[in-house]
Amino acid sequence: MSRVVAGTTVGRWVAFVATAGIVVLVDQASKAYVVANFPLGEPVQVIGDWVRIWYIQNTGALFGLFQQQALLFGLVSLAVIGAILWMHARLSGTGGWLATVGLGLLLGGAVGNMIDRFRYGYVVDFVDLGIGDWRFFTFNVADACIDIGILVLIVLAFVPAIGERFGGRPGGEGARPGADGPADGPVEGGAAR
Repeated sequence: MSRVVAGTTVGRWVAFVATAGIVVLVDQASKAYVVANFPLGEPVQVIGDWVRIWYIQNTGALFGLFQQQALLFGLVSLAVIGAILWMHARLSGTGGWLATVGLGLLLGGAVGNMIDRFRYGYVVDFVDLGIGDWRFFTFNVADACIDIGILVLIVLAFVPAIGERFGGRPGGEGARPGADGPADGPVEGGAAR
């Protein structure tokens, strides 16, 4: 039996927060490891030149845009976190568990990078992919989780039936009380007591 909180069951809120928490822990641990063990600004090959650890300090936003604005983006992150919480309350009923996980990845990524911005004044990035001089942007675990979360939400927006297969319900805004089971007790004669 699930209780409904702001349109979403307690179980989904727990999964949402747990997903975000795991992302933050893995993100911060990986950044601490890189900072302690790799030189700043010197790429270290992992799989030839294709995958490198390149510890850099990103003072801008995603893809290195708007350099020297880490504090501003830290404050923007607070607004983004509020928006993600609101979206989870509204969308996880229709998007089901997939929306919960996707939004949890987004939340964890936003919090992980926000911690860096407020703590250091920059974000620690270290994963560098590419071939020769053709490089992808240098990123971290938080960035990867944000990208995956966005991809999940895009898929759910274009193929809502996928959300239904993972506990979502068709159409509407968020879950109705009892959408994942009765909110206050067993169903008898079609109505919750």
